[in-house]
This record gives sequence, C-alpha cells and structure tokens, in this order.
Amino acid sequence: MSIVFVPKKLRGKAKVNQETIQRLLDENDQLIRCITEYMQKGRAVECVQYQQILHRNIVYLATIADASPDIMPPPSSDVQTTQ
Repeated sequence: MSIVFVPKKLRGKAKVNQETIQRLLDENDQLIRCITEYMQKGRAVECVQYQQILHRNIVYLATIADASPDIMPPPSSDVQTTQ
C-alpha cells in the first residue's frame, strides 16, 4: 500500500523529509515497472489500480514541491543582460 494513504486523523501532521520523498520516488519507480510489465503482457485492466496510486503519489509530490520555498539560487551578478 502506498505511503500516501494516510488515515484522516494523521493528515497534515506527517513530517515530510527527504526520506519520505525518496520512498515515494522509489515506490513510483516500482509502480512504473509494474505498469510497463502488465502493459507488455496485454493486461491493461490490471494497470488501472497502479496508475491511480502513481497518479496520487505524483500529485502528492507536486503539492510538496509547490508548498516548499524556492531553493533556486539567486541569479549571479556576472550575468550580462542585453538592452
């Protein structure tokens, strides 16, 4: 079962850290492999549940990324602009 399936009473209280994100990414990798294997075997119907979990994981990761402060470094001062 996906770690994204958190009971309602615990939602919003879980701490998101690099380990949690990595576990989700690893789970997504496994889900993609399963989906690919089923598709190659012509068993598209079995893929639906895995696709739903993958979608949920991706949306959750996107939500985390959107909520995180930008980690992009500021532009360096030696970049020349054309006028």
